[in-house]
Amino acid sequence: MAVNVDSLKRFLVGTPLASGQMEETYLSKFLALPVFASDPLSSVAYATEAALVVLVGVSAAAAHLVFPVSIAIACLLAIVVLSYMQTVHAYETSGGAYIVAKDNLGTLPSLVAAAALLTDYILTVAVSVAAGILAITSAAPSLHPYRVELCLACVVALTLANLRGVREAGFLFALPTYGFVLALFAVVATGIGKCVVSGCPQAHVSHPLAAGTGTVTLFVLLRAFASGSAALTGVESISNGVNAFKRPQSRNAAETLAIMGAIAITLFLTVSWLAVHMHARPSSTTSVLSQIAHGVFPTGPMYYIVQGFTLAVLILAANSSYQGFPRLAALLARDRFFPRQFVSLGDRLVYSNGIILVAGLAAALIAIFAANVDSLLHLYVLGVFTAFTLSQYGMVRYWKRTRDRGWRWRMALNGLGAATTLVVTLVVIETKFTQGAWAVTVAIPLMVASFCGTRRHYKRIGRRLRAGVAAVAAAPPPTNQVVLYVESYDAALREALWFARRIAPDGFRAIHAPGARTDTGLRARFRELTDIDPDLELLRADDGRVDGVIDFLWGLPRGESQFVTVIVPELFGRRSLVSAFMHRMEFGLKLRLLTTPGVAVADVPFVGDPDADVPAPKRLVARVLASGGHAATMRAARFAETLHADDTRGVFFGFDAHEAERVRREWDANRVPVPLETREAPYRDLGLPLREYLRELTSDPDTVVVVVMPELVLSGWRRLLHNQRSLYIKRLLLFEERVFLISVPYRLD
Repeated sequence: MAVNVDSLKRFLVGTPLASGQMEETYLSKFLALPVFASDPLSSVAYATEAALVVLVGVSAAAAHLVFPVSIAIACLLAIVVLSYMQTVHAYETSGGAYIVAKDNLGTLPSLVAAAALLTDYILTVAVSVAAGILAITSAAPSLHPYRVELCLACVVALTLANLRGVREAGFLFALPTYGFVLALFAVVATGIGKCVVSGCPQAHVSHPLAAGTGTVTLFVLLRAFASGSAALTGVESISNGVNAFKRPQSRNAAETLAIMGAIAITLFLTVSWLAVHMHARPSSTTSVLSQIAHGVFPTGPMYYIVQGFTLAVLILAANSSYQGFPRLAALLARDRFFPRQFVSLGDRLVYSNGIILVAGLAAALIAIFAANVDSLLHLYVLGVFTAFTLSQYGMVRYWKRTRDRGWRWRMALNGLGAATTLVVTLVVIETKFTQGAWAVTVAIPLMVASFCGTRRHYKRIGRRLRAGVAAVAAAPPPTNQVVLYVESYDAALREALWFARRIAPDGFRAIHAPGARTDTGLRARFRELTDIDPDLELLRADDGRVDGVIDFLWGLPRGESQFVTVIVPELFGRRSLVSAFMHRMEFGLKLRLLTTPGVAVADVPFVGDPDADVPAPKRLVARVLASGGHAATMRAARFAETLHADDTRGVFFGFDAHEAERVRREWDANRVPVPLETREAPYRDLGLPLREYLRELTSDPDTVVVVVMPELVLSGWRRLLHNQRSLYIKRLLLFEERVFLISVPYRLD
């Protein structure tokens, strides 16, 4: 089963890349533009329409005002682009709002910026994909009932493309993005040319939205301005992804930002001008851009080419978020404000966990709002302009603090950016609060609170792991009482019996909790194996078999250095995780034992014929899986000393040389009682190097390896903040021949 899953993963995602190949994934400007700037480029397809919806909804005669509103938005976009070019030069690795605000404004403003951006990234995926599918259903109305399913299929495709790596995504997205830009330039150039030569063609509007009969006020214009400001989304992604560019990174990022801004402003203004002069109007079935393209190219394939590229680029616009969200989540995770799983690079040197999370949340929004672009747009913009404001104000503080060359005019430029984006933020809150922006306004403080809670949790865990070192070091020499749980008479029991005798030469206890299906001859058959030393103890199981075992263990002395090891043999007919869950008694018992203080859980699996006669091993090797020199690992190392193994040592698999050296320093400083061996894991996955290492040891047919794994035990939702490494290792080693796994729990709450 595991082989099939791994093969499918390789097929979908590709072969792993080593950490040393990171330089090979860096992007040129040609590839970075479609990867990072597809969102602001594609917003041309719906930003004009978003402003028109507001204006026409008040008065049909107000449609012409969309062009002056678009000019104001274009000016704002130019200011933001120039401001972020300054930011990119100042912060050459990541110039995102979170980093800038953290360095210049403090922790709380930086967390507000991060929460706002994460929200915007999720909404960008939902809006972009929904708008792309709208472009297709405009050309093929028969697909309209299936828009949600089509959107979800696009999200899955984008997710897989990004999991394959940034560079591969760049190659994949380059043609659609550049094709859209060229096709749209052809539309606006031809349309403006026709307007100049023979008069503007007229758009055909089917199923137009109902027009109002009210008066256009300043408030209405501000609402239209706020809606059309969706054209600015995605600018932040380049500043968050500076470290993805080829060197010199900051210069290449700034130049890409300038190119993006020039293209986006030109297309946005020309589309808005054509919308006014061709009398395109918002419709429930066709987009404004579709009406313009069809009016300019009423015959021939060009209209469908435009629609096809529009679909592609609108969907690919979500890629800005697929790059921005995981990178920002990784920055937060490094600072312990986000679950630390998000700092890990996947097989293809991308932040896989962040990619999967943004895809899942965006898919949920698409399903909840039935892929309705207008409904999703009400939630849009607020987050990104909040981040813009904090970032630009942070840069004002930066120039004032550093006083680098030209700091006055640089500070003035960033100050203008901060002031204008603050105005837009306030306008969005005022005009869109009751239409859905309230949800984002509430979500951002809740996210900030969760960031702070996550940080407190990690700090508390770190303190306890460091403080616990002294308690472990001061404890008396460890002792270990071994208990063998007997469920059936088979080859797994015979292996477990050998193991119990090997690690407890002075004796152990064997127990069984009888049930309705208990083999009545089990005790007699067990006596044949042990010659009544020890005899099988039958427990009372009035409240359930697992509770009977737990009650028995509570009667045994346990403490910081008094261990009780419960050996649980398991027989498997084949290597199947499903069969592991079918062993209800053993599975339930191991789960409960993890939360029983002072108990270590030893799993002794056997795959094959239950009557097999396997020769007894002659040598026992113990390896402590180290994740650091903290109290949990130190306690597991002391436990390993009680196993009477022929060779006992710790082993650490480092993703890079710096990490391995850090763990070795901690190990030596805390005087962990067993020697440490370090191995490389260049593909950032523990699985393959761990199995290869263990198979080197078990290549001797007389050797059994016992893997001692420290396991942090927490209750409730806090378990989600940790990387579930122990579960992964248990699955990995469950069917590994002549490898036994002992979990040594370390409770932290």
